[in-house]
Amino acid sequence: QMKKQCDQKLLIRMKTECVPCSLNLDTQCPAGYTKITNGTGIPDCRYYLEIKTHTLSFPGCRHHCVKEFEQPECCQGHWGPHCMGK
Repeated sequence: QMKKQCDQKLLIRMKTECVPCSLNLDTQCPAGYTKITNGTGIPDCRYYLEIKTHTLSFPGCRHHCVKEFEQPECCQGHWGPHCMGK
């Protein structure tokens, strides 16, 4: 019995919103995502504050999150929704 279905593991990455680093400790990833950075996250972004007529930008932090999911795919030589084959 040959395996007809060869699911692909996909890793989806995302980053949380940029906020002041001191506030980023409590930032959670969206439901289903796992946080792969710790503490205050990574200081690789800028956030903006509007003050009267000016917009100021400050260095901030964000977290990186990943989500793993399996995408059903047919093995080589098989095709179709039910992975029928030759």
